[in-house]
Amino acid sequence: MSYDRTVRLAGTDFDAATTAVRQALADQGFGILTEIDVKATLKAKLGHDMEDYLILGACNPPLAHRALEADRSIGLLLPCNVVVRRDGDHTLVQALDPGTMVTLTGLDALKPVADEATARLDAALTALAAT
Repeated sequence: MSYDRTVRLAGTDFDAATTAVRQALADQGFGILTEIDVKATLKAKLGHDMEDYLILGACNPPLAHRALEADRSIGLLLPCNVVVRRDGDHTLVQALDPGTMVTLTGLDALKPVADEATARLDAALTALAAT
């Protein structure tokens, strides 16, 4: 089962890609609630060096509200995680496929929320790929 939606950005440095991701998500109604700099955390805690790797916890409040109304436990899968990471000379932007909520829970009531979230995330990823 595929659980991601990914776009590969060639020739875009990590900081520029991260800025573009934030804007593309904002354009689709997502705010960033959390941010985890995995590279910095692993370096600080374990002395481990790795490529740039950032996890953004994106949230679209109306969609989150609808999902929580359908299933209070769905908070375990919120917010929508978006990863920005280096992969060689490319930057990958990956979003958790919102359809995963429906697959994992089996709740048909989440399908319209997942479908709209997917459309919004796909629009954001498409905008990034066009840059």
